Amino acid sequence: MLLGLAALATGCVRFEPRPLAPAMTAAAFEARTLDDPALRTFLESNLARPLPDWPPVRWDFETLTLAAFYFHPSLDVARAQWRVAQGGMKTAGGRPNPTLSAIPAYNFNAASGVSPWLPGLNCDWPIETMGKRGYRQARSGHLTEAARWNIFTTAWQVRSNLRTALAEFHFASQRADGLAQQVDAQKVLARLLEERLAAGAVSATEATVYHLALNKASFELAEARRQTALARSHVAEALGLTAPALASVPLPPLPAPDDAPRLDLSSATLRQAALCGRADILSALAEYDATQSALQLELARQYPDLHLGNGYQWDQGESKWSLALTAELPLLNQNRGPIAEAEARRAEAAARLLALQARVITGVDAARLNHALVLAQQTQARALVQIQEQRQHAITMAQQAGGADLLEVESARLEGLTGRLVLLEVEQRLQQAAAQLEDALQRPFTGLSGVVAEPRPAPAFKKSP
Repeated sequence: MLLGLAALATGCVRFEPRPLAPAMTAAAFEARTLDDPALRTFLESNLARPLPDWPPVRWDFETLTLAAFYFHPSLDVARAQWRVAQGGMKTAGGRPNPTLSAIPAYNFNAASGVSPWLPGLNCDWPIETMGKRGYRQARSGHLTEAARWNIFTTAWQVRSNLRTALAEFHFASQRADGLAQQVDAQKVLARLLEERLAAGAVSATEATVYHLALNKASFELAEARRQTALARSHVAEALGLTAPALASVPLPPLPAPDDAPRLDLSSATLRQAALCGRADILSALAEYDATQSALQLELARQYPDLHLGNGYQWDQGESKWSLALTAELPLLNQNRGPIAEAEARRAEAAARLLALQARVITGVDAARLNHALVLAQQTQARALVQIQEQRQHAITMAQQAGGADLLEVESARLEGLTGRLVLLEVEQRLQQAAAQLEDALQRPFTGLSGVVAEPRPAPAFKKSP
């Protein structure tokens, strides 16, 4: 027996301490950069093409998205949860171990010359009935599938956050450029008004109005520059990097929403695409299937497992062998409570799925409507800018012919710059509407083949003393 126990002990998994060192993990995070050679391997694997230049001279949205999949810590958490679920599959597939009992006895009335000791052994073999192990495995398999789909849900959220941050950066940068031109035009107008004020051609009130407009535009320019700097840090956060790691990297523009491939924007088609393709719905379906298997398991537990026992006893020179078959009698407890809980959990999972579907349907409808309305606004804003450009051109031609002065030209130029800023705001809303529609559909859902695999080594652990 001792030899058997020793053999079993040698096959056991041993504990390996891995205390985390916050200083080491923080230093590893701060050391992340977009020129990581392992990132190049990850990108080439997922892009299915070599990258001749490293780091790339220019990044695009696709490669930056893959970089976010490589670096972002939320995906590390989702992958870790998937590994936990995979470990649960091993647990669910385990079979109960037999037990071995030593049963020594002592006979106080033993005859003279006969050993009073009666050594004995008893072995108990548990036998699961009604397919309980299969139901456990099915439940664990569904939970593992739900955890796997959760990785894709997290990946989509990472992509969505990156898109939002990039759009925020580029629109803040373009707005700052437009406001800088507007400030220049306001300065020219203020100077011209000061000259006319000195000549007595205008009142002080008219000149003050232009100075106030100049001050307002200058303040808006400073705010736009602040938002541009802040938006760059948001892009770094969306990538899973520090702001200094992204300081010298040129950020790519997003594709124009009206240049993207058009989807069939009918309500029924969009709803069907969302309800059949979103990872969070597929995860919720897998969780519901897990509650089904859990209910089947609890129903199977109404029926007792069997225990096959056999024993041996050496009784004063005689070898005695016994056989026993044991089963629990379900007289006082027929597993009604766990069955009721499992039924309630199944109903809860169904309610969560229906609630999610309702949010998806209303979200798709709202995103579709918002996208259509902003498209109409864009058409109106473009028409307005075109009219202003035509007016500016006409006034410029009139000045060259002597029919307009510089103040009229600069006023028309300022009006055109203001119209282009309005168009920029509309285009920002259109980009946001397109992103809202993508998020509602979780499409396009491409380039995510590598998000499940482990892209980087495990975090730094402090060595045990």
